[in-house]
Amino acid sequence: MADSRIDVFRTMLTADPNNTAVRFGLANELLKVERFAEAAEELQTYLQQADDQGNAYGKLAQALERLGRIDEARAAYQQGIVAAQRHGHPGMAQDFEMALADLL
Repeated sequence: MADSRIDVFRTMLTADPNNTAVRFGLANELLKVERFAEAAEELQTYLQQADDQGNAYGKLAQALERLGRIDEARAAYQQGIVAAQRHGHPGMAQDFEMALADLL
C-alpha cells in the first residue's frame, strides 16, 4: 500500500517537479516506510524550493540522524529553529532545541 502511494507521488512529481506539496508528501511517505536516504533527498530538494516554516527541517534532521549523519542532523535542526522562529512558531523552535541538545 505504501509503495503505491509513493508511486503516485513520484508520478505526480514527474508531471510537475516543482510541486512542493507533492514533494513533501512523497518525503513523508518515504519516512513512514523508513527509506531515510530517499526521504532526506526529497526533503533537501523540497527545502531548496520552499520557504518552510520549520517542520521539514525537523523531518530532515530525524532522517539524517537515522542514517548516522549526526552533523548534518544538527545543521538541519539549527536551520529549523531559525525557520520556526521566523514564522512565529516558538514551540516548534523549542522542540528542535531540545532535540538538538539530545544529539550532543
